[in-house]
Amino acid sequence: MQAVADFARAIAGLGPTEHGFSHLSIQRAVVRAEALERTPCLCSRPLHGMVIPVKDLYDVAGMPTTFGSRARTRLATRTEPFVRRLLERGAVIPGKTAASELGLTAYTEPTGLPAVDNPRWPGRTPGGSSGGAAVAVARGLVSAAHASDGGGSIRIPAAACAVVGYKPPHDPTGGALSTQGFITRSVEASALLHELTLPTEMSRLTVGLLADPLFADCAVSERWGAAAERAARLLADAGHRVIPVSPPPQAREVFAAFRTIFSARAATIAPAEPSGAMVRHLHAQGLLIGPEDLARAQRVQAAMPALAASDVVLSPTLAHDPPPIGYFSDLPPEEDFWAQTRWTPWASWFNMSGQAAVSVPCGGAGASVHLGAMTVPPEVLLGLAREVSDDVAPAL
Repeated sequence: MQAVADFARAIAGLGPTEHGFSHLSIQRAVVRAEALERTPCLCSRPLHGMVIPVKDLYDVAGMPTTFGSRARTRLATRTEPFVRRLLERGAVIPGKTAASELGLTAYTEPTGLPAVDNPRWPGRTPGGSSGGAAVAVARGLVSAAHASDGGGSIRIPAAACAVVGYKPPHDPTGGALSTQGFITRSVEASALLHELTLPTEMSRLTVGLLADPLFADCAVSERWGAAAERAARLLADAGHRVIPVSPPPQAREVFAAFRTIFSARAATIAPAEPSGAMVRHLHAQGLLIGPEDLARAQRVQAAMPALAASDVVLSPTLAHDPPPIGYFSDLPPEEDFWAQTRWTPWASWFNMSGQAAVSVPCGGAGASVHLGAMTVPPEVLLGLAREVSDDVAPAL
């Protein structure tokens, strides 16, 4: 009950652009917390009373789901299974966090709804598509928020807001790109939510330092490159073997396949009026993709090489600081797509491969690093991330 009261007090006076929520149900959260307190058998659940908002692409019965668009909003009559599992584990859902329309952009400017501001970089994008989740965590309104990742949508906003974003492994068979997870204020919280036990001692690993972008010809800014170099030094000092690695020759082919699969998904989405320019563009691009094109892209995905001959690959998460709100969406859609790619030229490899990946702040300058699993299990990846992660900055 105290956690809900703390949440209500923290969010009071903040508007949608500041708190990152598209829908608030504080009274419903109070009722839920009171029920948990009254029922002794519920008090032992592992997430007892933990306040966790849900990304607004996923249904919670009795709450509206906007799908990142006023025109797409509907009242949910069921609760999505992943979210239902959170409730079964004792969580309290206080509302829904803002997302980009249908989760299709790496920035959070929902169509017909308020764009969300970045509390760490005021006036700039918090990233996307789980931007509202990252903002709620960065502001300290909650210690964790539900999110999802189909091309970097957990790790990109986590990096833009200097918090922790973990994409769990998923089965990429048949072109699957997306999985659900959380944005949190600590690696330990990510482990708890994913029911993982962090190692008490780390074995010596080989870490490949990938400084060059995978999917676009772009410069990496000094701040973000330095964060990866700092993480490499910390890992070397901890006894790990750090080696430089380069993008594999197939990197651009993999990204072309990613775009084909991503656009083909957009083509299956029912139109809404109005839709954002990027959504309309991706939908039109997807309609041009034939079954043979999609099958070819899925074959590329199935035959992806290892990103590097190492246990983990380390890189910056982003190539440069978050740009101003409206920077991407003011561009023509095709240039918007490539501008997003130049900002986030690493993350979507792990959506194609299905491997676990995590972004953590490192170096105290507002930049984050990205760690992707090659051979290690999730708990070891998170253990390695803990070795380089800064303490998350105080709540704003």
